[in-house]
Amino acid sequence: MVLKELQEAVRAVGQTPVLWIPGIVAGLLGAVLWILLNLSGTFFAGRLVIIAGLVMVLFVAGTFGLVKKNETGAGMIVREGARYYFRVLLPWLVIFFVLMLVFVVITVVTLLLTGGSTDYEAAGLLAVFVMIPSLFLTFFCDTAAVYEDLRVFASLRRSIGIVASHTWDVLGFFVTCCVISFLDCFVFAIIWEGLLFDKLEPLTHYNETQFAAVSPQLLVTMIGPDGMWVTAAVIFLGVVFLVPLLLAFKACFYRNMIGSPTATVQQVTGEFDSKGRWYKY
Repeated sequence: MVLKELQEAVRAVGQTPVLWIPGIVAGLLGAVLWILLNLSGTFFAGRLVIIAGLVMVLFVAGTFGLVKKNETGAGMIVREGARYYFRVLLPWLVIFFVLMLVFVVITVVTLLLTGGSTDYEAAGLLAVFVMIPSLFLTFFCDTAAVYEDLRVFASLRRSIGIVASHTWDVLGFFVTCCVISFLDCFVFAIIWEGLLFDKLEPLTHYNETQFAAVSPQLLVTMIGPDGMWVTAAVIFLGVVFLVPLLLAFKACFYRNMIGSPTATVQQVTGEFDSKGRWYKY
């Protein structure tokens, strides 16, 4: 089932140029975030993450709406995005706040059980065990909201129900998404290393101890300002290719999971008379 939807997603992205718009927007936001992180630190970058997330909701909803209606117009992605914006955003906000509440409860319980000394590592581990199944079950709340015009809690219930009934297919979907993401990162990491080989060449002479001590900050220092802009360009390209494919893949996968609605056949009791006329009871 998964490979069929992946082929449909590749074909949709290849034949519908408008589906590249979310990737371009996400790539630009990712590149700007990288540059801002290096120039201004985490203060402004953290706020940009929130703004970027709110902007991307528009294009995520628009992509699902385009695939649902099989449209190709650039204006349609904005109209569909605006129409379903809050139906996509609100379920994820509910999930976020519920997971934060779970983390706080786990932290408080750990605090009480340990007599005042909080083991944040243990609390975080317990929270992860709760978060992963929760995100797994509710992952399709946004597609359910768009494809079936559902509101917040109805879309969450629908996602849980359809994931529970297609567990192995959904697992295959996640594995495929991980493979696609890994290949995308791997290819563009090779391109990045090739473009900055002269600046990264000293790393080839490091021993195991020195190499283990290499930090992201050291890499940023090694590549310098020019390398920062090259990295931003590579991030942009990597995201441009990855985001449209994953969004189209998710939309096609959900569409095929729910299938097309079948008409309900009502059984009527009756009989034919001698002239062939039907009388129902």
